[in-house]
Amino acid sequence: MIDIKIKKIMFTVDGEIDLDIDLKIKKKSLTALFGKSGTGKTTFLRLLAGLDLPDEGHIIIDGEKWFDSNEKLNLPSRIRKTGFLFQDFALFPNMTVRQNIEYGVDDVKKEEKYIDRIIQFTHLSNLANRKPNQLSGGQKQRVALARAVAHKPKILLLDEPMSSLDYEIKEVLLEEIRNIHDEFHITTILVSHDISEVFRLADTVFLLNDGKIQKKGTPSEVFLKNTKKTNSVIVNGKVLSIIKNGTSYKTELLLSGEIIVKKISAKEAAFYKPGKNIIFTADPKSLKELNIKI
Repeated sequence: MIDIKIKKIMFTVDGEIDLDIDLKIKKKSLTALFGKSGTGKTTFLRLLAGLDLPDEGHIIIDGEKWFDSNEKLNLPSRIRKTGFLFQDFALFPNMTVRQNIEYGVDDVKKEEKYIDRIIQFTHLSNLANRKPNQLSGGQKQRVALARAVAHKPKILLLDEPMSSLDYEIKEVLLEEIRNIHDEFHITTILVSHDISEVFRLADTVFLLNDGKIQKKGTPSEVFLKNTKKTNSVIVNGKVLSIIKNGTSYKTELLLSGEIIVKKISAKEAAFYKPGKNIIFTADPKSLKELNIKI
């Protein structure tokens, strides 16, 4: 169990924000922290990893105190067992794929079989001797993911790791992250502002707004309204286009190889960007008529 109760004053482009978070996360769960930019998501990960210092509060991981302001206790980041996957890969250009993955492992010889397993599991065996400049963006992110797991962290921290990747590469990495989480039983915290990522990966989501947790639950409980009162189902599709006709909008969506048209609001039209993967509700009857399996 992760028990976090922390406060910190943040200075953002929009002014001062009081980060005030009180939450508990189950061991071995995959939890998402969702919210707009500047609301404190990345700061929260940095505080958890020991890269920044809370003003007050405590951080307790599986009964072990990592931070406690009352006791003036603060474990250095190098001692905390966290794996951090950054947006920009942060690979060492002079090291091979394997050397990057081994970096930070206390006893490489002792953990050789474990590292071999991670390399094989992330489909990097044929790339082990390459340098980062010989890799694609998706391959670099897989190396960064493997490195984050290699030293057996208690918590895997993912800071919007797919924000700079193309749709096809992102789809592969989504599956890699879920597989890594399930295979190595690591408590994982994902920071994201992409609803489709949260639905694909997270067991639980905390909605963060202006430095405070506004809502908690499953992705459906947090993001969808009144779905139990209707006959709607939750589906995942790719936006092909946004069409405006006067004051009304509609979007063409690719779903299981079929194109469907959905009426949307002006607010949704600003969010539904072409090429983006989104979660939405649909009438199961209309999907059945298009031979779309649900």
